[in-house]
Amino acid sequence: MAGHVQVIGHPLVQHKLTLLRRKETSTSEFRALVAEISMLLAYEVTRDLPTQPAAIETPLARMSAPVLDGKKIVLVAILRAGTGILDGMLRILPSARVGHIGIYRDHTTLAAVEYYAKVPKVMRDRDAIVVDPMLATGNSAVAAVDRLKRASPRSIKFVCLVACPEGLRHFHARHPDVPVYTAAVDSHLDDHGYIVPGLGDAGDRLFGTR
Repeated sequence: MAGHVQVIGHPLVQHKLTLLRRKETSTSEFRALVAEISMLLAYEVTRDLPTQPAAIETPLARMSAPVLDGKKIVLVAILRAGTGILDGMLRILPSARVGHIGIYRDHTTLAAVEYYAKVPKVMRDRDAIVVDPMLATGNSAVAAVDRLKRASPRSIKFVCLVACPEGLRHFHARHPDVPVYTAAVDSHLDDHGYIVPGLGDAGDRLFGTR
């Protein structure tokens, strides 16, 4: 499988993902679990961000200490379900800039259709993290990164809760330079484009519209 894929196998991530998958998990529990997993994923996906020394003063002495290098991170949520991950990551990265890309999946063709896009005007020297709960067919992820690359950010990473081999192959065929961070790579897609065993429709479960 082309491209870099990192499965976050931390026990807390895997435990919370199991709770998320259960069909009896309520909307409020599902929403809270997505936020909690997202905070844990944010820790892993930002592990290699560059830093530079800055002079500060503690109550006892002056010192040189590391701060993030470059402009603030941009979190880009694929609407609508990506906002669930966005909420959790903002707890860890409260000063991050935020972008939104609105994409829906045509249920007949499974093609991605863009209806909204808004990211910070200046993306140079910014690291972008694109978030969406599922990497299923990969069409929405490909379309979102296509759009984001027009703004020329310093780097792009894609974060999801669950992926599948078909989606990863399609995504990295188009964007081999964009690493994917996920909590699980599941078995396959069904005939309707849903990940199996998956966790159902993440948007419906987040917003109580199932």
